[in-house]
Amino acid sequence: MIVYLLKRLGAAAAILLVICALTFTIFYIAPDDPAQKACGKACTPERIEQIRGQLGLDTPIPEQFASYVRGIFAGRTYGTGPTAVECPFPCLGFSFQTNVPVQELLVSRLPVSASIAVGAAVLWLLVGVGAGVLAALRKGSWWDRTAMGAALGGISLPIYLTALVLQYLLVVVFEVLPYPRAVGLLEDPAGWFASMLMPWIALAALYAGMYARLTRTELIGALNQNFVRTARAKGLPERTVVRRHALRPTLTPIVTVFGMDLGALLGGALITESVFGLPGVGKLAADAINSSDQPVILGVTLFAAAFIVFANVIVDLLYAVLDPRIRLGTS
Repeated sequence: MIVYLLKRLGAAAAILLVICALTFTIFYIAPDDPAQKACGKACTPERIEQIRGQLGLDTPIPEQFASYVRGIFAGRTYGTGPTAVECPFPCLGFSFQTNVPVQELLVSRLPVSASIAVGAAVLWLLVGVGAGVLAALRKGSWWDRTAMGAALGGISLPIYLTALVLQYLLVVVFEVLPYPRAVGLLEDPAGWFASMLMPWIALAALYAGMYARLTRTELIGALNQNFVRTARAKGLPERTVVRRHALRPTLTPIVTVFGMDLGALLGGALITESVFGLPGVGKLAADAINSSDQPVILGVTLFAAAFIVFANVIVDLLYAVLDPRIRLGTS
C-alpha cells in the first residue's frame, strides 16, 4: 500500500512538472512580451529592458523555467541589489496588473471556489445518485422515465442559462434569495448559505443529471451479475443485496468521475463564478485571460491541475475500499 502510494505521488509530481513545462513554454514564448505587459502601454525601451532583467527574462528559456520551478518549492528573488523583490514560497510570480504575488491571489479566492464546489458536489451526489438508484430499482416505471427525462434536461441546459433563469426567478420575481455575493462562512453563516444556494443549484442541475444516468446504468449492470444472483439465491433480503453487493461496485466509476469533477471545480468554476460575479479562482482566471496577465494564468493552470491530479490519487486509493475485487499493487 505504501509503495503504491509513493508510486502514485511520484507519477502525480511528474505530471504536474510536465503541465508546468508546457504551460510555461506556451506563455513565455508567446508573441506578447511579458516585460511590456508588466510595464504597461506608456513605457520606455530602457524601462522594459530593466523589467526584463528583474523578471529574469533576459536568460535562456530553460534557465527561466528552472528558476520558476525552484521558486515554487523554495521561493525566489526577482532582480538584484536594492531593487530586488522577494517572492515567498510557494512563489508563482507577481501579477502584471496588481503586482500582488499570484499565490496570495489564489489563496484569497480559494474559499469562494471551495464553497461553490463542495456545496454543489454534496447536492448533486444526493440528488443524482439517489435518483439513479431509484430509477435502476424501478426500471421501466414512470419514476424511471421521469427521472431520466429530467436528467437529460439538466445535462442539456448550459450552466449560464440555468444561472440566469435562477437569478430572474428567485431574485427578481419571487425575491426569496439575495443576489449572490462573497460572504464568509464564519462571519455570516445564514448569508453565506443564501448567497451560495443559486450557484449550487446551477452546478448541481448539470452534474446531477450525469450522475443519475451513470448510477442507473452501472447499478442495472451490477444487478445482473452472477454474484448478485448468488446473494439472492441465499435468501438475503433485497435491501441487503442492493446495499452490500450491487451498490459498492456501482460506486467505483462514480467515485472516479466525482474525483475529477470536484478537483476541476476546486480549481475554479469559471462560468458559474463569472455569471454570478463571485470572486473565486475561476473568475480570477477569466479576468487574467482578458488582461493577458500571464503569471496569474500560469498559476491558476497549475493550481487547477494540482487539484485534479491529487484527486485522482485519492480516488485510486478508495477503489479497494469500495470494491473488494480491486487490489492495489504492492510491488
